[in-house]
Amino acid sequence: METIRWVERDRDHEAEWHSESGAPVPGRVVVADDTMTADAAMRLASRGTATLWRGDYHNARQLLKAMDRRIERRASPRQRGEVTFAGHRAERTQRATLMAHLVVELGPDRSLDLRRAPDVREACLAAYGPGSGPVVVALSELLGVIGAHQWQTKGVYVPALGASIHPAYGVFSPVRGEYIDLVANAPLAQPVPRTAFDLGTGTGVLAVVLAQRGVERVVATDINPRAVACARDNAQRLGVGDRVEAVEADLYPDGRADLVVCNPPWLPGEPTSDLEAGIYDPGSDMLRRFLSGLAEHLEPGGEGWLVISDLAEHLGLRAREELLGLIDDAGLEVVDRLETVPRHQRASDAKDSLHAARRAEVTSLWRLTVAQGRQSAR
Repeated sequence: METIRWVERDRDHEAEWHSESGAPVPGRVVVADDTMTADAAMRLASRGTATLWRGDYHNARQLLKAMDRRIERRASPRQRGEVTFAGHRAERTQRATLMAHLVVELGPDRSLDLRRAPDVREACLAAYGPGSGPVVVALSELLGVIGAHQWQTKGVYVPALGASIHPAYGVFSPVRGEYIDLVANAPLAQPVPRTAFDLGTGTGVLAVVLAQRGVERVVATDINPRAVACARDNAQRLGVGDRVEAVEADLYPDGRADLVVCNPPWLPGEPTSDLEAGIYDPGSDMLRRFLSGLAEHLEPGGEGWLVISDLAEHLGLRAREELLGLIDDAGLEVVDRLETVPRHQRASDAKDSLHAARRAEVTSLWRLTVAQGRQSAR
């Protein structure tokens, strides 16, 4: 636990500092209200000074939007038109860092004591758990917590399930349904596999799909405790809790399965927060470990399903030859590859700096088996 300190009305104050992105405690804090301008807030943020908001909640949101517009205008024409992945990430990181300097204080009960503020206690308790004292967080993070709680409460409708999945805060939401459709429609061996592993389960959506398709026992693993609890909750909600077992594990559980499904983060790169862990896979580590460990975790005649986009290839982050080499080195062979194109809004947004890569993106389900020589060696 880190502590943030400031002076307000000639008195020293302190609170717990919380940042999901791991941002350091601001070295200096200025208390501000509705008289604070966006230009002034930007100057403070540029110097590493946090603005602790005591004014109207809706005015704080407007101030955050105004800061965002100024950050956009400050970018050079080249930066605004940057199409490289490195430039895109650098711009987003800088933007997030500056905007995170507008902060608010939550009470010990996770309440937000600002004029016209909504009741955020339930959302904050779901994300952070109960508190023992006041805590200071970035307003941008708090807005994310509120939005995530709305998704968790309302759910995300998944056509392949004919039902909704309820993503918890900090768990990657299945808003891109095309990869789910691939798992829902890929041909299953006959008779239907008795056991399956779903590695990196997240919300548990793929584990539920497999259970609904008739798999008797699905072990869903994730290294994130929030995801394990979320997957367990969704399996229970959708009536397959008796067949889906969600466990905390670093990829593979013990034993073997007839079918192993893995949907690793699609982009090689270092996540800057736990929230990005579902997007970035450092050094393609999860992908490599899934492939290298597949043969020893498959029952004879079993299949591994790798669900992955080729966006990394279009961004120059990984070559197709590298993926094929990893498959070959693991003693695996490709039985089939099912493909689909993205349907999300950014794929058709010409203003997106990565538009060309997103427009060309293809998501695939690679059906893998143990190569014949490797199978006989077992």
